[in-house]
Formats: sequence, C-alpha cells, structure tokens
Amino acid sequence: MPRTLEERHPTAEQLRDDIDRGRTGDKVPWPDPASVPLGTDDEAAGTSLSRDAIRAARESERQGPSHAPPEQGLGHAWILIGFILVLLAAVLIWAIAAA
Repeated sequence: MPRTLEERHPTAEQLRDDIDRGRTGDKVPWPDPASVPLGTDDEAAGTSLSRDAIRAARESERQGPSHAPPEQGLGHAWILIGFILVLLAAVLIWAIAAA
C-alpha cells in the first residue's frame, strides 16, 4: 500500500526523475535533457496515462535492469588488441627489411 503522497499520486515527471537519478539502474544518475519530457505526448493527445499505469511503470522501472551487468574484463577487445599487435609486428618487419 502506498504510504506517501508521491506514491499515491504518481506522475510521469516522477518517473522521469527516477530515471534521471539512476534509480532504475539503467543509466548513471545525471539529468537527461529531453526535447519533449516524458508524458508530454500523451498529455498533448488528451490520453494521459492513468495513475495506476504510472505507478506500475515506476514500480517496474525501479526494480532495475532485467539484463546482467556488463563484463568487467576485456571482453571482445582482445580481437582489436591482437590486430594492432599483428599490424605493429608487420610494420616492424617491413621497416627492418627496408633498411
């Protein structure tokens, strides 16, 4: 059961604030400048979302991302590193052979 006024009367702006503050886990906590703030299109069309729909969206978003966090290792960068090493070796061999 929602306890605070904010939880009882959620708005699209509160959802946007949750996203901007990093509470949803899908971005760093920093404002995201938008040309059209979240919910503006619905409001302009006269089809504003219900409070229940916004509440459900906030609860869903605040659970965090459904995907695993990214790997902390090199990942596929080793392919680029290997290519650069091979290219460097080829340039060195060419330079030695040309001298």
